[in-house]
Amino acid sequence: MSTKVSDHVLQRLREWGVDHVFGYPGDGINGLLAAWGRAENKPRFVQSRHEEMSAFEAVGYAKFSGRLGVCAATSGPGAIHLLNGLYDAKLDHVPVLAIVGQTHRTAMGGSYQQEVDLHTLFKDVASDFIETVTVPEQLPNVIDRAIRTAYARHAPTAIIIPGDVQELDYSPPTHEFKMVPSSLDRSAWTAIPSEESIRRAAEILNSGDKVAILVGQGAAGARAEVEQVAELLKAGVAKALLGKDVLSDELPYVTGSIGLLGTRPSYELMRDCDTLLTIGSSFPYTQFMPDFGKARGVQIDIDPHMVGMRYPYEVNLVGDAKATLQALIPLLSEERGREWHDLVCANVTRWREVMGRRAELSADPINPEYVAHVLDALLPADAIVSSDSGSAANWYARHLTMRPGMRSSLSGTLATMGCGVPYAIGAKFAHPDRPAIALVGDGAMQMNGMAELITAAKYRDLWEDPRLVVAVFNNHDLNQVTWEMRAMEGAPSFLPSQEIPDVQYAAFARSLGLTGIRVEKPEDVEAGWRAGLEADGPAVIEFLTDPAVPPIPPHATWEQMEATAASILKGDADRGGIIRQGLKAKVQEFLPGREKH
Repeated sequence: MSTKVSDHVLQRLREWGVDHVFGYPGDGINGLLAAWGRAENKPRFVQSRHEEMSAFEAVGYAKFSGRLGVCAATSGPGAIHLLNGLYDAKLDHVPVLAIVGQTHRTAMGGSYQQEVDLHTLFKDVASDFIETVTVPEQLPNVIDRAIRTAYARHAPTAIIIPGDVQELDYSPPTHEFKMVPSSLDRSAWTAIPSEESIRRAAEILNSGDKVAILVGQGAAGARAEVEQVAELLKAGVAKALLGKDVLSDELPYVTGSIGLLGTRPSYELMRDCDTLLTIGSSFPYTQFMPDFGKARGVQIDIDPHMVGMRYPYEVNLVGDAKATLQALIPLLSEERGREWHDLVCANVTRWREVMGRRAELSADPINPEYVAHVLDALLPADAIVSSDSGSAANWYARHLTMRPGMRSSLSGTLATMGCGVPYAIGAKFAHPDRPAIALVGDGAMQMNGMAELITAAKYRDLWEDPRLVVAVFNNHDLNQVTWEMRAMEGAPSFLPSQEIPDVQYAAFARSLGLTGIRVEKPEDVEAGWRAGLEADGPAVIEFLTDPAVPPIPPHATWEQMEATAASILKGDADRGGIIRQGLKAKVQEFLPGREKH
């Protein structure tokens, strides 16, 4: 039997080491689906409930495995549905390949059913590489370039294959004019800045007495080197949300997350430092970085396209974080900064006490900070944690202690709702022997998390470690936007847009044969977590949380507090609870010692 184009696509994916493709079927990829049948489902086709979820699962797989994530969809609506997940990959710099069907070549340009101009559709999201295969001889080069580019540029790429082309007999490119041969190899490479630029960077870092380091996901492969630099320079280390798992939060000088969802010690670190070293991060919020002109700056990033932004750095080192730091370390001096180091560590210790007190404050019915705080002590050593966007991300960012071996992520730049559950499913396929935990608001759960529980139920028997725990913060409110309206617009909660139906999430999980736990009282929170983490398969733990607990930013400007107060005076539906919880939470920062209040 002859090899079809569709057969060769799957063969080439296998040769690149692709073992999973997250997709949803449709007649635009019928040729590929038939090839999957002939290939005995290798690579495995993982069926989601929606193409957007396929893309998110591919992103989660890529984030937690370090390998290419692949998703597939039919033409027209299927391709359109992929976009949000692919934009998540683009903005968070994740290697993902989308394989998309298209109407037959004979129908193109004829306003045919489900005909969409896919090149225009994907022009921005897959701008690094997008190509349509029109003849078999294109295949090796198109597939190889798409994969190689996705890896090299940490970006999504796309291949479009018309339905009739999928059915053609495969023939390789020949040794002729206007044929393009290809090869599979992707040898490892490392970029290192020039010796002169390394020397200039060392001079700047050695001149500082109060050094701050900001790390992002680009520093993930340089954990030991970052620790060594921090200890040499007596620096504090703040983490962008995408770099939350780069360093252990147990290190005394790690101040935690930075930004609106960040910690007070990270805010103070940036406010008071005189020198800034940014490693593998494109954190965009300059208002949380040192005042311009107050601190000298050095940046390290592998992507020359991303350096020199966000802050007026004096030296921009384009190179791999690990290799660059290894070249920099011998030039660094450790003869200063002890007082600064001690202050940073003291601020971290105090913040942890504050967060512990905040978590133990009473609420109606459960303080959401307490839910995350209790999980922190129970996290398995090899846990993979995903967070959805929304107020749950605040508690994820501030209360969970990353320890060596743990992994975590969220939609850091797109900040899209609905990624938490599919990220966790992608993580389970990347690491079937590790537990995955998703922290999800009830809005994101209603948006698409509930449907994707069906996917978890479908594939649960494939995972060596059966644990996939979805924690739902059920407060009947689109809470992050509610608080943004109060703080930024000075407007009260607009119930027709913010209030959402009360859904029985645990009961829905049980209807699928999963473990479902509903927690209604604070004294049951720990037992709920333990039951979910000890379940013999996927579990949903539904926590009834108080929407009046405020996600207070680490700096809380007077303007924001005045806007929030104004919204309350205008008649916010929950103004009594807001005043009560806001004052209780804020006052914890001013209480001395370790005693409980």
